[in-house]
Amino acid sequence: MNEEQLIKWLLKGDVSIQYQVYRDLLGTDRMEIQDRISNEGWGKQFLSLRKPDGHWGDRFYQPKWISTHYSLLDLRNLNLNPNNILVKESIEQVLNTSKSEDGGIQLGPSTSQHSDVCVNGMFLNYASYFQTSEKRLRSIVDCLLNEIMPDGGFNCRTTRCGASHSSLHSTISVLEGLFEFQKAGFSYKKGDISRAIKSAEEFILIHRLFLSDRTGEIISKDFLKLSYPCRWKYDILRALDYFQSTRRKWDDRMNEAIGVLLKKRNNDGTWSMQAAYPGKVHLIMEQAGKPSRWNTLRAMRVLKHIKKINN
Repeated sequence: MNEEQLIKWLLKGDVSIQYQVYRDLLGTDRMEIQDRISNEGWGKQFLSLRKPDGHWGDRFYQPKWISTHYSLLDLRNLNLNPNNILVKESIEQVLNTSKSEDGGIQLGPSTSQHSDVCVNGMFLNYASYFQTSEKRLRSIVDCLLNEIMPDGGFNCRTTRCGASHSSLHSTISVLEGLFEFQKAGFSYKKGDISRAIKSAEEFILIHRLFLSDRTGEIISKDFLKLSYPCRWKYDILRALDYFQSTRRKWDDRMNEAIGVLLKKRNNDGTWSMQAAYPGKVHLIMEQAGKPSRWNTLRAMRVLKHIKKINN
């Protein structure tokens, strides 16, 4: 398929896909399509499973992937209208009932003292997107800034069993959260956040997105698998999609990852969903091993961004 045919194929997908295709590939922010996400398809299904108490699953983080936390993250990534009242109420409920002593979000009763860096990053991402007040999120920002490691990144193991090196999983989750916080127009600790973003991006780039900075070998073959939803897990497309969303300038250290992405393109121009993470889910959006609209959309907007900044 050529680009026009690919876009027509994408536009046959869920309304959430349609909205992002118009916005990211066609340059038209169709708000009337975004408003339909809560009433059609995947968005409607996610919202219909919200319990009267405002939660999904059993509690904030259990069970994966149908908990309140991952349901809110999925809704954010569907690009539901940021003013959705039900989602905003659920976020406020979490802030009222699930704060840890360190200012972050606790996963459960056994984590009342220390929160999780990855979850704090993901929470900051969707809470900022759904326009939670800056004041309500300041303690989470403080908690994240206190966890910057000497190499510039983040690692959720620092609060559990210790860590001497940052994790790509944790770092990308925190980056997405800090960027969304600033994108929302919040000014709290703006300079500190900008420096944290810069150092965390550099941590990913030093590793050329998936390679050891010491040996040059692949850190994990899982980083090369294109899965969606990503959950808390890192892969090269998630990283590249982050860089395009921030409109970051081209860096030659992205070359190897782009090369891998291009090799994964199918003969018809699509990209497949290569793996699904085990665990309970509300719904299966796409089948592993089949052409994926999510991955094709994300890959196409990455390549569009690269073409634009290199011209």
